[in-house]
Amino acid sequence: MLQNNSSPTLDELFDRILVRQPDRPALIDPPDKLRVTGQPPQHLTFAQADRAVSALAAHFIEAGLPANSIIAVQLPNTIELALTVLAAHRAGLIVALLPQLWRQAELAVAINRTGARAIVAMGSIDGVNHADLAMNAAAEVFSVRHVCGFGGNLPEGMVPLDIAAERTIDRSRLMIRDSRRAALVTFEASGSGFLAVPRTHVNLIAAGLAIFLESGLPQNATILSALAPSSFAGLTSSFVMWLLSGGALAMHHPFDENVLVRQMEAERCDTLVAPASLALRMAETGALSAVPSLRHVVGLWRVPEQVGSSEPWSDRERQMTDVYLFGEAGLFASRRAEDGSPAPIMPGPYRTPPQVPISSTAGEIVLTPNGTLGLRGPMVPIAVYAGPDSPTDAFGMPSQPDYVDTGYAARIDRASGAIAITAPPAGVMAVGGYRFPAQDLQEWARRLGPNAMLTALPDRLSGHRLAGRAGDNARAREALKELGLNPLMVEAFRDRSVTG
Repeated sequence: MLQNNSSPTLDELFDRILVRQPDRPALIDPPDKLRVTGQPPQHLTFAQADRAVSALAAHFIEAGLPANSIIAVQLPNTIELALTVLAAHRAGLIVALLPQLWRQAELAVAINRTGARAIVAMGSIDGVNHADLAMNAAAEVFSVRHVCGFGGNLPEGMVPLDIAAERTIDRSRLMIRDSRRAALVTFEASGSGFLAVPRTHVNLIAAGLAIFLESGLPQNATILSALAPSSFAGLTSSFVMWLLSGGALAMHHPFDENVLVRQMEAERCDTLVAPASLALRMAETGALSAVPSLRHVVGLWRVPEQVGSSEPWSDRERQMTDVYLFGEAGLFASRRAEDGSPAPIMPGPYRTPPQVPISSTAGEIVLTPNGTLGLRGPMVPIAVYAGPDSPTDAFGMPSQPDYVDTGYAARIDRASGAIAITAPPAGVMAVGGYRFPAQDLQEWARRLGPNAMLTALPDRLSGHRLAGRAGDNARAREALKELGLNPLMVEAFRDRSVTG
């Protein structure tokens, strides 16, 4: 493939590892993949992964997908996800990540918003027929011309994908690699609805480096990721860090603690990437002590306002790094102090790692005039959040600040000078890793009739939890399913019988 002289792309990072160590382990499936998808787990070397990527890329090219078109991907945390992302980039395509919880209504909105030309799905995930969901969403969207999937029992009209196929790429049809080209699209919930957020290879690598360097991961690390790869943070903290390390990426479909511990032991993992609340709980119970090879834990906080009041890290044999997530706008990472407490977050530039004077600037933390936290830096897509109605100056030039306002309330602590994040953005609800506009709650309840109620209650671990009440909860659940809403909304109306 032709190359330019700019920064590397993600697929170039993969190629560099492939040249150095083609026979080293690259991608490792969850051991319970058969239960999750009906497909047996696989272990691939870099050479085997490269052949699979080429086969998938050849399929996308032969399907007639134009260069720079968008391919929507809804896959579990298995090797098919990593292979599909690499294959799409090799074929000159842009990947739009669709959360696994999304059902037909949200899929159709996201695909319409991006104009995706193709959808890639798994036949079945945890007993849910995702192949049918993809086909039904595609039927609602004019732009989709190609629907394909992994696994068995795919519906008629869905093209099966096979990572073991032997297919070669016509190199004359490949594009010049350009790290400034869009590589990924994710979706941000705001008070006004969903926003599609594109990022380049440079943006993604900058975010991966911010976590990789701050956490002190070694080269050739064996990383186990227990995160759903459906967001900017989920992909950069697993897939991108894997490419930066040049080691192996073991994938865990969230979540079974016993399977997770056995998997880390079997693969001799030295790094765990997981939700921070889960990592803290496993350290407290001593579960991580069963894995002597484990040295680094990267904990992601989707509720960053809770980091400061979190429990100290109790495992002295392993280093904990907190990753503060601000939706799809950006992130930063900070190692825990020696006593296990969260490190203070200071305003201004943050470096990776901060204790090295010549380290590179990963970004900057800003306290905005609105009393909220702002982010700027190479990973932050400022233009996307500026919007089409951004203010201009007297000469017609954009006067938007050179940072993204995350909407998280923040203040400066007078004693320490550190930033304290105090509250999440108004108008947005978060249930675990799933974010949605608060106004949707009233809209969904309204559709169920005058006696229905749907509310979000504060939750220490996941931000919020949903609770619903209707005259007939079973009928309400069926109605929400018919609307194409995701299981979090549907199960809010589960029966809560009290037993004596």
